[in-house]
Amino acid sequence: MTLGTDAPGVSTLQSTYLVAEREVVTRIRSKAFLVSTAIILVGIVAGIFLMSFLGDRTQTTSVAAPSTVAGQLAAVDGLEVTEVSSAAEARELVRGEEVDAAVIPDDASPTGIAVVALTEAPEMLVTALSQAPAVELLDPDGGWTFLRYIMGIAFGIIFMMSAMSFGMPVATSVVEEKQTRVIEILITAIPARALLAGKVLGNTLMALAQIVLIVAAVSVSLIATGQTEILSGLGTPLLWFALFFVTGFLLIATMFAATGAMVSRQEDISQSVAPIMYLVMIPYMLVIFFSNNPLVMSIMSYVPFSSPVSMPIRLFFGEAQWWEPILSIAISLAACVLVIGIAARIYENSLLRMGSRVKWREALRS
Repeated sequence: MTLGTDAPGVSTLQSTYLVAEREVVTRIRSKAFLVSTAIILVGIVAGIFLMSFLGDRTQTTSVAAPSTVAGQLAAVDGLEVTEVSSAAEARELVRGEEVDAAVIPDDASPTGIAVVALTEAPEMLVTALSQAPAVELLDPDGGWTFLRYIMGIAFGIIFMMSAMSFGMPVATSVVEEKQTRVIEILITAIPARALLAGKVLGNTLMALAQIVLIVAAVSVSLIATGQTEILSGLGTPLLWFALFFVTGFLLIATMFAATGAMVSRQEDISQSVAPIMYLVMIPYMLVIFFSNNPLVMSIMSYVPFSSPVSMPIRLFFGEAQWWEPILSIAISLAACVLVIGIAARIYENSLLRMGSRVKWREALRS
């Protein structure tokens, strides 16, 4: 049986389109996919609104102070000042728990005032009244930053979830078709390479659509909460992330399909795709642990499996030159061509082999 010939009247391109259309329609009709996508979008929107709420919420501290001190406190944000006639009256309001603290004159204090509280002085008040020294940072961008850590986690999780949600079903679908012997019918009408290309392209389109929805949800939520400065900084990295995601997912989905063709039972899938899972997880972990290492981040920006996470982070913090993402995407595309060629051979050589798992040497043999 020949795997590379077209059916009468149907070109390879048309066959690829039909398979991709089938993959897209099947996924759209899946309730699990729709529900999981909705949960992701709701979680993102809720998270951004929650962060905005917590960031905008200011804790107000009620303070009693005589008129000689109350004027000094008027310029301090977060204080609700109650003016009293004497220090004794201010102490009574604190003792009666009508205010959180009192600020009274104190000639013995270096600042000329003292804070009176019932059990513990409000930290916000003490900090506001303290005299902080001047601070000079020689390398303000060289240390660990929480935002860099969060971005690494966010980009990494999105990439890993998409790889699992859309890549694993490619392998599962291939094994299911082999196990039910449906594949023997399919390849009489559709070339093996068209079948592989259609499965990969269909799932890549769905994964990209989900990424576009996530980017849209993030953008709308940031605009709704007034966080336009963050959005303006994230705009370019998000666009590059979408581009790098396409090349990275093409690599992963193709490898999932090829390794899925090497087994004939659903029970063997996990062992077969384990190396691919390592290729997805290891770069993500490296970005998290070495996010502040310029050399490691630069190297990972050019590795196809880690560039979707590392390059957008470097772009956000202005650490990458304008030509670097272009060179990185070119490397990713070249890797796609190489991997797709190898995966297509594995797919063709393994698709009709039933029984035990096909060895790599046999799968790559011409």
